[in-house]
Amino acid sequence: QVQVVESGGGLVQPGGSLRLSCVASGLTLTRMNWYRQAPGKERELVAFISSAGSNTMYIDSVKGRFTISREHTLNTMYLQMNDLKPEDTGMYYCHLLQRDINYWGQGTQVTVSS
Repeated sequence: QVQVVESGGGLVQPGGSLRLSCVASGLTLTRMNWYRQAPGKERELVAFISSAGSNTMYIDSVKGRFTISREHTLNTMYLQMNDLKPEDTGMYYCHLLQRDINYWGQGTQVTVSS
């Protein structure tokens, strides 16, 4: 049985930091993705990390502030978010694709506000 669970969201002031975690069980080692969805906007891919952890990608708006990482032998990944801005506010989702099936977590809310 596949389970995808995110954690680590919360309310933080601008300039603050949060660390998100995602644990996915029941799947073979695969690329893992972080998406986010702000109110009234479409869900967007924020970052991904390859199965071996050797390749990563970030959207321009988070480069230099967010760092994605993962465990070497598990589908467990992290998103270290520093210097958070109000525009980073949204629901953050963990996503994996395996054998043409999309797996999503329930999301973890990140709110950046003073």
